[in-house]
Amino acid sequence: MASRKDPVRSTMADLSDRYRLYQLAVQNPRTEIDFVDRTFRQLRGRSARMLREDFCGTAAVCCEWVGRRKRNQARGVDLDADVLAWGRRHNLAVLDAAAQARVALIDGDVREVETPAPDIVLAMNCSYWLLRDRCHLLRYFARVRDALAVGGIFFLDAFGGYDTFRLLSEERRVKDPQSGGFTYIWEQALYEPVTGRLVCHIHFRFDDGSEWPRAFSYDWRLWTLPEIRELLAEAGFSRVMVYWQGWDADGKPDGVFVPVESGEPDAGWIAYLTAEK
Repeated sequence: MASRKDPVRSTMADLSDRYRLYQLAVQNPRTEIDFVDRTFRQLRGRSARMLREDFCGTAAVCCEWVGRRKRNQARGVDLDADVLAWGRRHNLAVLDAAAQARVALIDGDVREVETPAPDIVLAMNCSYWLLRDRCHLLRYFARVRDALAVGGIFFLDAFGGYDTFRLLSEERRVKDPQSGGFTYIWEQALYEPVTGRLVCHIHFRFDDGSEWPRAFSYDWRLWTLPEIRELLAEAGFSRVMVYWQGWDADGKPDGVFVPVESGEPDAGWIAYLTAEK
């Protein structure tokens, strides 16, 4: 990778914005909110209004939420002041003034923050896996339950499969309206079976041959679905459901998540969970 201090020649990596690349490669706020909004109505028979996005990063999901209905409000919580500032400049700034007023971004710890009681709390992209000790994750889940409004629902996601327990690197081409595209690389760099520690990196490679190695790194615990469900129940949630993704005619994930009591032992899978107060 060319030096970012090179005054003579700037590469695509030098000129790139890692948060923008992450949003293009990893996030799909529209699809995520489609699922959350629809599932809440199915479970509660009404639409939610107040959403809190924990570990919100750039708050792209908060912005998508307030765009759905004029009465929707969102709170985003994250410990990283830099990424919150980026979200204000690049995501909140494109909303009209009325929508911006319905979003509040909070620099704080999701285990300590106080917010108006939300109908929905989200913890997506396996962000809560940063809490690697059982006691810390249980405390977080209990805090979420206490924070939710009556009838509120906690939405999470998880991934797994037998490939999750091995070291690997996967590449995927991502379209980019500015540059034409780039390569997203997901690396599972370390898995420790005694503790469940999982270290992963996101790298980006560009068409001029430059790269941004370890643009993002995660030092997680690989939490399994039985562990997550048991901790949610212990935290006091009344019902916990798992939503499994189906397959299309070509054998590829179809993006449709349905409640299940059992799943398939695939190499890799992604699931949503709901926990009801």
